[in-house]
Amino acid sequence: MKGCYCLVIKLDETSEIKIGKKLGKIKFNKGHYVYVGSAMNSLPSRIKRHLSDEKKLHWHIDYFLKYSQITEVIYNRSNRKIECDLSKYIASKTFGIRDFGCSDCDCESHLYYFKTKKEAIECVKDAYDSIAMDFEILKK
Repeated sequence: MKGCYCLVIKLDETSEIKIGKKLGKIKFNKGHYVYVGSAMNSLPSRIKRHLSDEKKLHWHIDYFLKYSQITEVIYNRSNRKIECDLSKYIASKTFGIRDFGCSDCDCESHLYYFKTKKEAIECVKDAYDSIAMDFEILKK
């Protein structure tokens, strides 16, 4: 099964977190974040990996998830790669962490900040609606 997903993530305290070798230490404000990703091989496996605490640090999001918690996963099943469409919509509504999670595209970020979980979830739903794509929500 192929598709894209948005992880809704809670960070309890403002923190400086080292994100891989290239990005280095970044200050993250307390609040909620949305990470936009895709899995064009196995969507269930990718989501399961993100939800796991036992994984090798590979992607930028892996480093961030060591210090934060996923609260929801909003995803779609589709052969269409809409990751950047979702990301660009969300970017128009809030600010992103520059160069985070987007080394394989021309987006400025794939991780976005929100003060509240409600704002984060509503923005993701609106992003899916903006491209007329059905979605499902997995609560952790």
